Amino acid sequence: MHVAVIGAGAFGGWTALHLLRRGMKVTLLDAWGPGNSRASSGGETRVIRGGYGVNGIYTQMTARSLPLWKENQARWNVKLFHPAGVLWMAPRNDDWAKATLGHLREAGLPFQQLDRREIGRRWPQMNPEGLGSAILESDAGFLLARQACQAVLAGFVQEGGEYRQRSATPGAIREGAMQAAKLSDGSELAADQYVFACGPWLAKIFPEEIGERVTPTRQEVLFFGAPAGDPRFTEEQFPAWIDTGAQRFYGIPGNQWRGFKIADDEPGEVFDPTAGDRVPSEAAIRKAREYLAFRFPAMKNAPLVEARVCQYEMSTDGHFILDRHPRCGNAWLAGGGSGHGFKMGPAVGERLADLVLGLKQVDLFFALSRAGLAAKSARLRAIN
Repeated sequence: MHVAVIGAGAFGGWTALHLLRRGMKVTLLDAWGPGNSRASSGGETRVIRGGYGVNGIYTQMTARSLPLWKENQARWNVKLFHPAGVLWMAPRNDDWAKATLGHLREAGLPFQQLDRREIGRRWPQMNPEGLGSAILESDAGFLLARQACQAVLAGFVQEGGEYRQRSATPGAIREGAMQAAKLSDGSELAADQYVFACGPWLAKIFPEEIGERVTPTRQEVLFFGAPAGDPRFTEEQFPAWIDTGAQRFYGIPGNQWRGFKIADDEPGEVFDPTAGDRVPSEAAIRKAREYLAFRFPAMKNAPLVEARVCQYEMSTDGHFILDRHPRCGNAWLAGGGSGHGFKMGPAVGERLADLVLGLKQVDLFFALSRAGLAAKSARLRAIN
């Protein structure tokens, strides 16, 4: 079987690799290259953690992905996963924190429950005001995003896969089957099966099938410089962290001496991933500084040393889309990463490979037909 995978990000790259390792002929395409600056899988780092509240399916997918990240980084001799731990900081009486504990236990992901006093004792560089408790996932951490996409591609090619840097337009649908895809160099690519893992471009490529079900939103990632000679904001002395309080921020301690990463996790304004300018806004910088001054007092007035503008491709209910094209039997749609999909790339790729090969059925949780995907969410409606 020949499978064409369009999109070499976290979902597409791992899908292509899994299919190749199962004996398929695989051609992988990407318009600008894996981990490029326009892609949702681009940028420097991503948190990998298992805590997902009531959504235990993601906890299980993280538990599956983590060993696959470790196994393949050893195979490729490149360090992609940094086991710095992940600290979930929750306000008092937080239902999310209560719900996630059982799923972590079930998945076998180790964790510690900490009260506010213990948080302040272990990390005095952080102000625990307003927190009720925290969950420390000790075996979690962060991934090198752009480098990981490139490593997956390198492994794919080394194992016999074909990569082309081309954009692709879906072929015509005749008698329930997709015909050859049209490529940007004027050629065509005919395959038995097609997987479109196009991130923030999925809705543009499939306006009828996806449409408003997936919306790219502008997300700003900022790196602030720690005080000179102060190691307290490095991965050796501080974990990756997520604050689920009134202001939902997350961050990663200084990896590769890049600075203390901080980002607002709320979906931003609707964004064009192809032509949108990627200059950080003064409003986002000001909001991040105010948060830093409160939660990390030593970082008050810290200089901004780097910045990125990326995007989430938000599905209307925040969950992935992993389903067959509704009008043809040989094409698959994968997207809706919604800001949390990167870490699960290995498990998503494995699941998609099973679907393409007919080994599993589509899970209703990820299906296009699910009820929560039918209309725009309140959060995205408020942005427009």
